[in-house]
Amino acid sequence: MAALRIPDSTYRLQFNRQFRFSDARALVPYLYELGISDIYASPLLEARPGSLHGYDVTDPARLNPELGSMDDFLKFTETLRHYRMGLLLDIVPNHMAASTENRWWLDVLRNGQDSAYASFFDIDWTPLRKGLSGKILLPVLGDYYARVLEKRELNLELGEDGFWVSYYDKRLPVNTGSSRTILTGWLEKLSKKCEAATETAKSLDLLKGTDGRTGKEKDADIFRQAWKIFWRLYGTSPEVRQFALEELHSLNGQAGQPDTLVLLDRVLAAQAYRLAYWRAASEEINYRRFFDINELVSLRIEDENVFDTTHAFIFRLAEEGLVTGFRIDHIDGLHDPQAYLERLQNRLAGNGKRPGFYVVAEKILGSGEELPAGWQVYGTTGYDFLNAVNKLFIDRKGAAELGSYYAGLSGSSKDFATVVHDQKRRVMTSLFRGEVRNLTHRLGLLAEEDRRGRDLTLAELEQALIEVTACLSVYRTYIRGFTVAERDRKYIEDAFSGAVRRCPEARQASEFLKQVLLLDFPENLTEVKREAWLAFAMRWQQFTGPITAKGLEDTALYLYNRLISLNEVGGNPGSTGITAAYFHRLNRARKERLPHTLNATSTHDTKRSEDVRSRINVLSEIPALWRQRVERWRKWNSRKKQELNGRPVPDTVTEYFIYQTLIGAWPLQDDDVPGFVKRMQGYVVKAAREAKVFSSWLKPDMTYEKALVQFTESVLVQADDNRFLQDFIEFQKITAFYGAIYSLAQVLLKITSPGVPDFYQGTELWDFSLVDPDNRRPVDFTKRVRFLEKLKEEETAGQLELARRLLGDWQDGKVKLYLTCKALNFRRSNQKLFAAGKYIPVAAGGIHSKHVCAFARQLENRWILVAIPRLLIRLQQAGQVGCSGEPVLPAALLPPEGIWGEGALFLPRHSPAGWQNVLTGEILHTKNCSGTSRRVILLEEVFRNFPVALLAGE
Repeated sequence: MAALRIPDSTYRLQFNRQFRFSDARALVPYLYELGISDIYASPLLEARPGSLHGYDVTDPARLNPELGSMDDFLKFTETLRHYRMGLLLDIVPNHMAASTENRWWLDVLRNGQDSAYASFFDIDWTPLRKGLSGKILLPVLGDYYARVLEKRELNLELGEDGFWVSYYDKRLPVNTGSSRTILTGWLEKLSKKCEAATETAKSLDLLKGTDGRTGKEKDADIFRQAWKIFWRLYGTSPEVRQFALEELHSLNGQAGQPDTLVLLDRVLAAQAYRLAYWRAASEEINYRRFFDINELVSLRIEDENVFDTTHAFIFRLAEEGLVTGFRIDHIDGLHDPQAYLERLQNRLAGNGKRPGFYVVAEKILGSGEELPAGWQVYGTTGYDFLNAVNKLFIDRKGAAELGSYYAGLSGSSKDFATVVHDQKRRVMTSLFRGEVRNLTHRLGLLAEEDRRGRDLTLAELEQALIEVTACLSVYRTYIRGFTVAERDRKYIEDAFSGAVRRCPEARQASEFLKQVLLLDFPENLTEVKREAWLAFAMRWQQFTGPITAKGLEDTALYLYNRLISLNEVGGNPGSTGITAAYFHRLNRARKERLPHTLNATSTHDTKRSEDVRSRINVLSEIPALWRQRVERWRKWNSRKKQELNGRPVPDTVTEYFIYQTLIGAWPLQDDDVPGFVKRMQGYVVKAAREAKVFSSWLKPDMTYEKALVQFTESVLVQADDNRFLQDFIEFQKITAFYGAIYSLAQVLLKITSPGVPDFYQGTELWDFSLVDPDNRRPVDFTKRVRFLEKLKEEETAGQLELARRLLGDWQDGKVKLYLTCKALNFRRSNQKLFAAGKYIPVAAGGIHSKHVCAFARQLENRWILVAIPRLLIRLQQAGQVGCSGEPVLPAALLPPEGIWGEGALFLPRHSPAGWQNVLTGEILHTKNCSGTSRRVILLEEVFRNFPVALLAGE
């Protein structure tokens, strides 16, 4: 059994051929010094060659050789053990690569339903289209099949292990039956005229001894023996080689001569797969995919044999202590997530009643949604924390003003919920047509046998299915038996109500669908039919997650651009900021329910890094100033737009999106600007394709994209007459300065709040990355190691002096590294306090109450106090600090002088009278609050020498 280890902090590393086990091993001492307890690794199992992420697994029984050997991995884990560090491994139970590098998939393509691995993959062998019965649709062609065939782009080729079909860089297997037929014919010809007649006769005798009655496996084995003989002759006999090439040439036919392609067409028709135009995927594909990615095929992980086979290797790694935790990728794709987690814990820890092995799930929670009670996990991957802490730095009044301004810019009054609904409908009718049709067919079969549904047409049922799914407010529900949990019932009933409100003509069909999903069985329904209802509900649940992901994450988040720092995975761009009191409630709930869940602020999947979001959040504090600047920039940049089909490129909404992106991601160092311009050019194209308005991945509009790139380049060109760039850089200094303070605040809150702080690679310095692939760029770890070593040296000369120097030169990012290191190492030294200590909200008085978030953690006689500033520009306006109308920008990264006045924190009863600032070394003393028995500590002292405070009770 595997031992339980709960991380104190995690650091995500992206492994690929450019960052291998040896590279990670070399980083371990640095990460230990930083204060990290566990490395959190991207998938490490064998993946497609060149994979930069590892989610396209080809062999779950071995490590990816591109990352190094098993010996390299063992050296890496041995180094981790030396530093008493763990390894949290990202695993992918939902899907594998649908490529011939995957030997299981290859075997299924070759042998179809007779493959030993046919049951491993979620394939519909009896699809609605009869011509696909018993076959797999492979949408890999760049044009219609007949055109591809007649252009001679499909060819039969020879290989060491038999015949292959080639299509550019793709190679697909030919089944044993077709191969035997072709080879038999060749050998019969060769045996009559070839010098190597004896060898060919031997091979021919082998083949003729297989009449199909010996069993598929034996049949294939005999063919392999015969082919081995033939292949040897092919390599040694010029006569045989010449003959084979001539026969292949004849078999492959001639371009433009359809009559010569009959034999090749016949061979292709006999395979277990049907080659098809890639555009057919959304309509006809008959295997479940990861979202809409044809190259990733879903597994039937609910099958115990599939589970055991795919997990055997990683279980061995866990049992040997080489891996100490698992992160479950895309858990919402699984047939029954709870059953999967129970089986996982049973195998690892010998029980399924409580989690005995550290496991977190990539679960995106909706607003107010909690993890299902029965899940045997320690928590999520941290998007819930990310979105909560981000909202703490958004001014609610300012966000509302920005909302009004955006409505005017966009000319649309649609709220975000409506945008999401519309885009979920859109992806269902474009990217997932086949899945919708199949589910509708299943629902129709159930309707035919029920008096409440038998008069409903398939069109009505499809309309209801689309509407109810579009109105579901969470990624999925978790019905797994004949009893529907209250949480699931509420989500489905709410979805039904929304569907009827938006589409009243679908009421009758929606009512029937609701009854099926809620398992509201009619009387006397047989057990078999009850199982059919449940099977439909569980299949629908696997469908709704991808629809939400594609409709919300990959479309709506690029369309609704009111304040794009809110446009995050698990976020709600239609929401606004939260109060410190609400943040405290969330933290208390996390401590009570999931004290060891991950607290993330950036991940490999976030739309923007934490530092980008922090800068954009500042706009909510200066809506009037921002609106004034945007109107000025729109006027100046209008002449830089091209006009296509009577409309300017970019349109107003896209232009506004670009300005916000520039605010968030503009480099602090001039040397980084040229590279940033190139990154922005690639980013605006991706954003346009995701938005799916003027271009898309399915139908890219190259002319539009070129115009968009040219606009982006033109507004960023360094030229004397580029009034925009000069004005933008000056304005951006405001968001960069206050955004940096808020970034530091988020770091401290992440480390000290209930949960396990998680760091994405490289974010210990300023990181202004956008969505992937931008956030997957190589990290300069050499610089980070050098910076940390220098900080350690300089700290010995005086902590307060070092802090002041770092704040004066804050643009180099060392101040973020310093805070991260000091807070993480303090946490490591006080593990019990952070794991089990009380969480006590601490309030500030007067006008400062809205501008500070503070709390204490207490265990027995050990106390810490955490305080961070928020909405500092609003505080300046309230306290009339500065008189220019624009926010004050101090020389050092500190709140403006005098901003705190006599404001103070009201400390908990029985808390210490003296406190040491962990970040500066200062000793702070509390004061009696006049007229009460409470003690206070002045905010001016708390934030005098560092913009955030971590205080240890004396």
